[in-house]
Amino acid sequence: MNIIAQERPAFLTTGPKKMLIDGRWVEAASGKTFETVNPSTGEAIATIAEGEREDVDRAVAAARKAFDEGPWRKFKPHDRQEILLKLADLVDRNFEEFALIDALEMGEPITRRKNARRRVLGLIRYYAGMATALHGETVENSMPGGDFTSYTLREPVGVVGAIVPWNGPMVSWIWKLGPVLATGCTAVYKPSEEASLSALRLGELLCETGIPDGVVNIVPGFGHAAGAALAEHPGVDKIAFTGSVETGQKILMASAGNLKRVTLELGGKSPDIVFADADMELAVPGAAMACFGNTGQVCSAGTRLIVEQSVYDEFNERLADFSKTLKVGNSLDAETQIGPLVSKKQLDRVSGYLDLGRSEGARVLSGGERLSDPDRANGYFIPPTVFRDVKPEMRIAREEIFGPVVSTMPFTDMEEVARRANDTHFGLGSGVWTRDVSKAHYLAKNIRAGSVWINCYQMMDPAMPFGGYKMSGYGRESGTAQFDDYLNVKAVWIRTA
Repeated sequence: MNIIAQERPAFLTTGPKKMLIDGRWVEAASGKTFETVNPSTGEAIATIAEGEREDVDRAVAAARKAFDEGPWRKFKPHDRQEILLKLADLVDRNFEEFALIDALEMGEPITRRKNARRRVLGLIRYYAGMATALHGETVENSMPGGDFTSYTLREPVGVVGAIVPWNGPMVSWIWKLGPVLATGCTAVYKPSEEASLSALRLGELLCETGIPDGVVNIVPGFGHAAGAALAEHPGVDKIAFTGSVETGQKILMASAGNLKRVTLELGGKSPDIVFADADMELAVPGAAMACFGNTGQVCSAGTRLIVEQSVYDEFNERLADFSKTLKVGNSLDAETQIGPLVSKKQLDRVSGYLDLGRSEGARVLSGGERLSDPDRANGYFIPPTVFRDVKPEMRIAREEIFGPVVSTMPFTDMEEVARRANDTHFGLGSGVWTRDVSKAHYLAKNIRAGSVWINCYQMMDPAMPFGGYKMSGYGRESGTAQFDDYLNVKAVWIRTA
């Protein structure tokens, strides 16, 4: 193996990690801690304070005070923009450390850091630009009996509770942090217990930007305790959640107490459609990485691969051959393309679906078994797996696996493939591979999903919205539409004559 980094980042050498509340790094009120594990080796890498309800109460009180009474209220859009630009510079300066932290804690191959850097910095700077671009409007009204001036104000919604997943720690964090700082909200963040370290390191950098105490608070812990307390807290005005459908439903019910505003970016079982006229040199690796990228731990992964019947056998063969060329290994290895799954729990979940696929009658063309050779004996490795002859009713074709497992199915005509694409409770991502612009436009219009990628997959840009239809949730990340959920609109009427 060609291990890129032999030393632990400095952040991991300074003892147990605390939580950030009201500008101070503090231990959990209970004194509890938990360990986070390197999924490439199964070894513990850090001890982290375990937040619970009392810690959430303290953090919400700090965020509430910072929003209602603190100096943050007096920050102008330019001032908030300066905070974000300073943060971007600090993240840029320390990005190699962030890449190493995420590689160690959640198994993202460190070789992906160049693209990750561009995306993270692009998001922060986009939000910095938006801080000075948010405004209300003057509205021409038709009221009789006098002269009335009418206009709208867009004001921050208040305290935001952000619950962030483990599968993309940095991007998920910035997706929630950016609109909070741009609009003037305050926040309490609950990172995933399986990937808390980059959030805590980012908190350290935030403290260097000049942001007032209490504007951003970070409470690591488990969903059933810290996450549940945040979701139901009466001092929280909005919840922004990314994660599973089941947890999203619980959050929605918990929010009813004070009718919190809620945005949910949930799961997916995205269709990826390949026509016979597609450029196979583009479509084969594109469709493969649409599913296998980040070890399949992507909510919008193209896991239902629907291929035109006339090229179904050829495409499956080429897909399986390509998947076998992908290097699976330690996330710090310079040659690794597919890292480990994030945890033993996730390994067991995905392994269960491999067994289920076989029992349902699907045929394995590549992968299909846990890798347990000497180099990977203690890690959580599943190779890219291709199932063919999958029926639409099979569970591997309907349930989100969240691993490097693709299910291929044939189709024969346009109406059939559109119907098959939409035959799911989800609606997050989708892909189409064709040279025919008519087919592309037809499916772009008829697929019920928040993103349609044509002759590409997983393209992301700060200016483009990302989010779901149906049980994939509602609300958007990125783009101008995201800010609607962090702002209240106030109507102002003035009688002038």
